[in-house]
Amino acid sequence: MSNLLTIQSASEMLGVTAKTLRRWEQEGRIKPTRTKGGHRRYAIQDLIGGKKDKGITICYARVSSHDQKEDLKRQCSVLEAFATAQGFSFELIQDLGSGMNYKKKGLNRLLKLLCTGNIDRLVITHKDRLLRFGSELIFAICEIFGIEVVIINKSADSSYEEDLTSDVLEIITVFSARLYGSRSHKNKNIMEQLKVVSENIK
Repeated sequence: MSNLLTIQSASEMLGVTAKTLRRWEQEGRIKPTRTKGGHRRYAIQDLIGGKKDKGITICYARVSSHDQKEDLKRQCSVLEAFATAQGFSFELIQDLGSGMNYKKKGLNRLLKLLCTGNIDRLVITHKDRLLRFGSELIFAICEIFGIEVVIINKSADSSYEEDLTSDVLEIITVFSARLYGSRSHKNKNIMEQLKVVSENIK
């Protein structure tokens, strides 16, 4: 059985979790052999066949504001090119809104689709395109349903300091927007102070 792979080696080769391999086994997509001790062993040819998609790929793109529409177009182009090159059957979801807004139309559709059990993978250009805070929760949902997560620019992630600065600016922007509608002189002064702080951080 030396030519067979352990569940850990098989999951690393395919880029999926061990839980996904177990789910594929339950669905009849792959059938590992067992050692005398009851451990799973996978033949490479079986793994390649088992990885064939039965659902669809979701590509998700998001920007925070209307003046970032060009960036949204670039994200969509990258996602479409990647999915097409991989031969994935995919749906592209676009969102326009803050990374701290959990009520975006596209995000809600994404969550509903992830919970259907018919999604093979989620593809994004960067981790923070999902949410500024809370992307780990979506990754956990993907783990539960055996959905592969592909982050195209994972190797180009920003530094901790850059992420922290972006988070602070995002909070200031959202807070300022909420104060903007108020006619209170006090609130307007607070908003102006927040703008100054924002500019200093940049």
